[in-house]
Formats: sequence, C-alpha cells, structure tokens
Amino acid sequence: MNARIDLDRLLPQIDLSHLDWLEEEATFILREVAASFERPALLFSGGKDSCVLLHLAEKAFKRRAPDGRFAGRLPFPLLHVDTGHSFPEVIAFRDRRVAEKGERLVVGHVEDSIARGSVRLASALESRNGHQSVTLLEAIERHRFDCLIGGARRDEEKARAKERIFSHRDSFGQWQPKEQRPELWTLFNTRIRPGEHFRAFPISNWTELDVWLYIARERIALPPMYYAHRRDVVRRRGLLVPVTPVTPLQPGEHAEALQVRFRTVGDMTCTCPVESNAASAAEVVAETLTVTISERGATRMDDRTSDASMERRKKEGYF
Repeated sequence: MNARIDLDRLLPQIDLSHLDWLEEEATFILREVAASFERPALLFSGGKDSCVLLHLAEKAFKRRAPDGRFAGRLPFPLLHVDTGHSFPEVIAFRDRRVAEKGERLVVGHVEDSIARGSVRLASALESRNGHQSVTLLEAIERHRFDCLIGGARRDEEKARAKERIFSHRDSFGQWQPKEQRPELWTLFNTRIRPGEHFRAFPISNWTELDVWLYIARERIALPPMYYAHRRDVVRRRGLLVPVTPVTPLQPGEHAEALQVRFRTVGDMTCTCPVESNAASAAEVVAETLTVTISERGATRMDDRTSDASMERRKKEGYF
C-alpha cells in the first residue's frame, strides 16, 4: 500500500492544503536566491530536510518529463560538509541520489581541515560536529559561495527560531542575531559587502509534521534509517546512543538490540534514535502527532551541553 493511501487511512482528519502554501513560499524563496546571488549552493547531506529541499528546488527550476521525473539541472551546486563520522548508509544514499539527479556535489571534509591544521581535536573520538563550521567557512571561501540554502526550521530549536529566512553572515561567517535585517511583506535585503554571505532557509516556517506530511504526499525517498529498523544501542544520559566505531560501549555498559528510527540524522557522535515501529512516512506522521519535544531536543547530544549551545555554534558559523 503506498504512502498516500496509508496517510488517508491513518489521518483522515488532516487537511493537507496548507502544504501547497508552504511549497509555494519555499519555491518563491529559492527563486529569489537564484535571482539575487551569483554563486549560491544548496546544502545537501542526505537528511530528510535536505531531501525535501532538493525536491522543492527541482520543482522550482526543472521541468517535468513525460514520465513524471524532473529533467534538467539546478542553477547551483549541492554542498555537503562531511565530518568523517557520518552514518555510512546516509553517505551512500547521498551519493546515489546525486548520481540519479545528475547534479554537481561539492564536499568539504573535516578530515582535510584536520590535515591543514585549521581543526585540532582533543582526542581521536572527539565529536567533530562543532568543527563543521571551520570546514564550511573554508568551502565558502574556496568556492566563493555568496549564499547557502539550508533546510533549518524555526521549530527545531530556540536559536533557530530567531533566524530570518535570509540570514546575513559577516565577513567572519558569524551570525549576529541582533543585526538581522527586517523581512516585511516578503521583501528581502540581500546586499552584501565583499567577504560576507547569506544563509537562506526556504522551509523555515515548516514544522517536523509538515515535513513528514510532505514526504508522504510527494513520496520523497529517504535513507532507510529514518524508518523502523533494529540497531544496537546503549542507554546513556536518557538517550539511546547507537553503538558504532566512534561511539563504542564504555566500561560497564551493555548493548541492546532495539527497534528504532532516527528523527534527525547528523554526526554519529551526537545523533541518537528513538524507539519506534513506524515503517512508512504515514506511520511516522502518526507518531509525530503525539510527540511533545522537538527532534533535536529528543535526539541530539550536542544540543544538551547548555541552553545556548546552538546559538553559540551559529555565531561561530554553524548551519
């Protein structure tokens, strides 16, 4: 049974017409980026939000072939910052998806930043998630990107709730929340000085539920780890930490094989799954209707270091 039929059966009370408005707003923003900047790039990690963003970009810039597929190429490349600790299945999905779409992918590797000495780790197993900012800013400088299109949403975390749709970054790549520009009547001030750039967030006004409703409606392919599967995990600090080479068991800990899925996917060192039996987008929608905590709050260890951890990372150049 396909995802749309499941959705109709499981959630007959939901009116999906608001997705058309959200889609229209997102495609408008994407076209504004293409019209306003010389060298934009779309952040694509293979995660669910970036998969939705890629689908929206195809709707905004490509034509539909008779078989229903998108034809042509986007007017900008895709960009991914790989920590070297990404989930292998997500990297495999990313590469397969880019090849299917025929797009250009630019990858910035934290490993290269470590080799250059611009990133220094305290230990081999230290989380590299926060160090992505350095590699990202290096990629921006190398390729002279003047706008990065990202899939961040305001409902994810309170620092992101402060974000404008067009978020100005200074010549150091830093975000200053008190210096963001007003966005009245969907008029955007995109002027930049040499060395500055913007981050644009076309799905800023979407919620996690909107994303999954759209995935179900549009039948957008995702890495399989977004759906229920068995995985070895260990309970640590109230989270289910996946047992991987970079998150090994600690003395006295015991692994459990549980049925889990990931609500968000990032670096293996800080991304945790939740227990779930949801095996389709429609079943994930049904689960999402009952959650009371955002996906980052429920599954990201890096956001639990302090109440201001995300805002601090954003000021340093994070996504």
